[in-house]
Amino acid sequence: MNDTRITHVGFSDESNWNQGRFRSLGLVTTSVAELKILENETKRLLLESNMQEFKWKKLDGAKERFAAIKLSQLALRECCNGCLRIDVLVWDIEDRRHKILRRDDVANLQRMYYHLFKNVFRVRWPNQAIWRLHPDEHTAMDWNTVADCLKHASTRIEREKSLFTGGKFKIRLERDFAIEQISPSTSQKHPLLNIIDLFAGIACFSYERYNQFAQWERGQSSQKTLFQNANDNAGVQTSHISIERFKVLNSFNLDCKNRRLGISLKSKKGLWTPDPANPLNFWLYKAQHPLDQAPQRGRQ
Repeated sequence: MNDTRITHVGFSDESNWNQGRFRSLGLVTTSVAELKILENETKRLLLESNMQEFKWKKLDGAKERFAAIKLSQLALRECCNGCLRIDVLVWDIEDRRHKILRRDDVANLQRMYYHLFKNVFRVRWPNQAIWRLHPDEHTAMDWNTVADCLKHASTRIEREKSLFTGGKFKIRLERDFAIEQISPSTSQKHPLLNIIDLFAGIACFSYERYNQFAQWERGQSSQKTLFQNANDNAGVQTSHISIERFKVLNSFNLDCKNRRLGISLKSKKGLWTPDPANPLNFWLYKAQHPLDQAPQRGRQ
């Protein structure tokens, strides 16, 4: 592989890909020119927090909360500066596309990767960009092979269908998106994987716990005691871990608003970006056409 040809780098991670109602896939992208500065700054924030790596699933106390807020503030600042782009694709397994018998979650994850890459590598960065991709090594994805991901596609996307049929996923990515290198890695080796872990995790959480978060948020107002008493009377209990994560989500939401990043939390009851051209894009997946259905196990 010729590293000198690489102009841009992407880091991807998944959250809850095979559990819970909401699943997500995140991708952080930047240019090679900006990479070292971003990595060094991420490392510095982790060291300040006395952490080797950040994992959303391990966020259960003040230490992790402070680290999450620092990382999110760094990411938002660099998004606003044009140095970084973050895209998170979220899907709901209770929707029409996914609520089917024998749903194949691994094959569905493969499709989601392709949708995400198509909308980021093709549309959001220069056409001449040559990419190196670092997925988190703890993944369900087989980065060498994949089945026909769009075999149930309609005729109007026949061209996209042909990209998948019987081929190697890695070869397809290299050809379609100029991804020249694919190297699964760890967040210790590539610090930006810490950031995409955070964003993939907070995206799922915002949908899973929106109602509880909204109730908690109201309880932070001047009527806090009144709301707490109402919760007690209703038998509502919020765990310590959820409260720590509510604080991160609240800080993140306020920071997005202050920076005018165009992120909505209330309208979809979860993080969502109305304009996907924004440098921070939360995308709630909807079926792309009438025959767009999640793949099923045992179907050829």
